[in-house]
Amino acid sequence: MSLTAAMKTAQSSFSNVGLQSAVVSKNIANASDPAYARRAAILATASSGATVVETQRAQNEALLKQNLLSISKASAQDTVLAGLSRMKMMLGGEDYELAPSTYLAKLRDNLQTFADKPNEVSLAETVVADAIDVATSLNSTSEALQKLRSEADADIDTAVKDLNRLLKEFKTYNDQVRQGTAAGTDVNDALDQRDKLLTQISGLVGVTTVNRTNNDLALYTSDGTVLFETEARTVSFVPTTTYTATVTGNQVLIDGVPVQMGAAGNTSARGTIAGLLQIRDHAAPTFQAQLDETARSLINMFSEDTVGGAMDGLFIRNGVAVGDDLTVGTVVPGLSTVIKVNPAVITNQGGNAKLLRDGINETFNIDNNASFSVLLNNYAAAFETPVTFDPAAAIDTNASLLAFSSGSVGWLEQLRSAATTAADDKNALLARTQEALQSVTSVSLDEELALLLDLEQSYKASAKLVAAVDEMITALLQAAG
Repeated sequence: MSLTAAMKTAQSSFSNVGLQSAVVSKNIANASDPAYARRAAILATASSGATVVETQRAQNEALLKQNLLSISKASAQDTVLAGLSRMKMMLGGEDYELAPSTYLAKLRDNLQTFADKPNEVSLAETVVADAIDVATSLNSTSEALQKLRSEADADIDTAVKDLNRLLKEFKTYNDQVRQGTAAGTDVNDALDQRDKLLTQISGLVGVTTVNRTNNDLALYTSDGTVLFETEARTVSFVPTTTYTATVTGNQVLIDGVPVQMGAAGNTSARGTIAGLLQIRDHAAPTFQAQLDETARSLINMFSEDTVGGAMDGLFIRNGVAVGDDLTVGTVVPGLSTVIKVNPAVITNQGGNAKLLRDGINETFNIDNNASFSVLLNNYAAAFETPVTFDPAAAIDTNASLLAFSSGSVGWLEQLRSAATTAADDKNALLARTQEALQSVTSVSLDEELALLLDLEQSYKASAKLVAAVDEMITALLQAAG
């Protein structure tokens, strides 16, 4: 090897070590950043030895796509579970002590006790107090459900705004990647930012990617709607400020196509937005229908059959269209919000609790018999009598009131239990997917520090070669000299 060739080799080695050291240093500096993918300086053979030809970014397209899918599934499932857990807390938590079914069972038991001893005023007062508890439970649960829907609507609005912002940022980095790839410049930093945005977008809506010329990405939702294709598509939503049982929330539109809500406890939703839609437009309204059917059955059960026809009895409605026929097996939206106990039997409102025994609208106990219990026994028996319920309530359409109200709790618990199991499974899959992806793309400090030691040895070897060439040139000049 000539002295000139040796010097070129040493210079090439110094250049390579410098570039490799810069890459390793950048890896170490970003080791704690989960969005950073490890870089590696790739060497190729040249006339003067090896030379760095490119800085390669660690990536795995298959794992990245699986990670995006896992994120969207887990985000949707966590959202649905959170909503169902909120609904459970409305009923008092694990023991459902605040559920209408709990108060109904207590009302039935004390009503039977009163029927056995119809001459005791204190028992009449107890039954009225139980009836007030039932009405209050229906009122408060219905109001809490509508508040939940309103909050879900506000969360959807926030998520849509975030999605539009992320899509705009995605365009910025996608353009950098596309233009840089075409020009042959380093686009690794832009790729990191683009992938980071992808993970955030997938948390809001299910997304699939299509890689095109010059590393350009097109994004589609899980149901095939265009989300991004050179330009970001518009995601639109008009929030609703106030919710009642009769209010239907607005759709989320992506490029004019409605986002579909998820279904079931193990939700089919992809992303937070679809999960919120499921809570707002299905889970809460279905439970609301169950409460409304419970209220309708209660009013009918305690209505009095008088000479002029059926009239309100222990329970009445304070609102809802007067023309609504409560005897038809159809949901009256919002009835559970306005059901209340008839003031005629509430003592502190000027009423008389004994009217429950004798009749509110006209006297059934004509002889004023202290042991009169015909009405009370009929009411107690009615708790076990099957009635017709609207199929929209999603549980038994022919059952007793107690069975229906218990079935409502069972429906919610079954849904929440399925959601809990699915959330555990989907989050476990997400953790494994992220671990697999990070094992490919993340920075290992041990590996980088070991590589630095190797680079140090390469530098020392190059330095020795330069020193040897220097000695040889010095000796040659002295000999010529």
